[in-house]
Amino acid sequence: MSEMVTGFLGLGAMGDPMVRTLLSRGWRVIVAPRDPRKAEGVLAAGAEIVADPAALAERTDLVVTCLTDGHAVADVLAGPRGLLAGGRWPGLVVDCTTTRPGEARELAARCATVGAAFLDAPVSGGPRGAQQGTLSIMVGGSDADFARGRAVMEGMGSRVIHCGPQGAGQVTKACNQLIVMSTVTAVAESLRLAANAGLDPWVVREVLLGGYAYSPILEMHGVRMLTGDYAPGGRASFHEKDIATIAEICAASGLELPLFETVRERFETLFARPGGRDLDHSAVATLYPVPEQPAGEDGRPA
Repeated sequence: MSEMVTGFLGLGAMGDPMVRTLLSRGWRVIVAPRDPRKAEGVLAAGAEIVADPAALAERTDLVVTCLTDGHAVADVLAGPRGLLAGGRWPGLVVDCTTTRPGEARELAARCATVGAAFLDAPVSGGPRGAQQGTLSIMVGGSDADFARGRAVMEGMGSRVIHCGPQGAGQVTKACNQLIVMSTVTAVAESLRLAANAGLDPWVVREVLLGGYAYSPILEMHGVRMLTGDYAPGGRASFHEKDIATIAEICAASGLELPLFETVRERFETLFARPGGRDLDHSAVATLYPVPEQPAGEDGRPA
């Protein structure tokens, strides 16, 4: 088998553990961070480093991007010293950034002008899934390009599914995010309902974990809500682009989604609060404050 090698751009909360997972699974990974200090952890884990995306394109035919938004992806593709700026460019870009479907198609078209292929491959599972290599990866692009990129995606995730043509991965991610935002809000309201009725919400959460109401959000973010720990894992502000994408899809197709409109209002209220955008998205629970109870050493009511 030939050596498994990929370039990687984006070493944030998701990209860093994705690189580490690839390294642990035998991949050779070359990174080109804007700030070399952000690469110290992955370099210690075995990654290599080059100066910029153009230099990365000289070293590998496959590049994974995991950036903040579509503008950032466009910049690393076509900006000065971008992936497409030199005399050689990667044959395939696997973009794990969450963007709008239209942006994904535009990015694919930009790659196509030089003969490079593009997959929109947003991920779900959060930093924990990235660390454990259990991400769900939803992919838009051609059958042939999906086949070319499948191995590296399976190096980062446990569920890699081809959803359709370019942009389909981003539409699927929007569906995912609607469920995530709705569930976060439902968990917050349920715990507030329990406390308001005089019950111990910790006990109610424990019961719910054993039934159809179970979800990773109830399991993990339920604890955040009950302890008030909103240090960001996934920042609430990340949902701004999800809301914009869902609204754009609805407007284009004349679709009305009443639940989405309710969830949208809840998150926009959180965004408007001082510091709200920078909290973990589970901080939507702060819109439903639970009555204070004396806490024990583990953070649970004494």
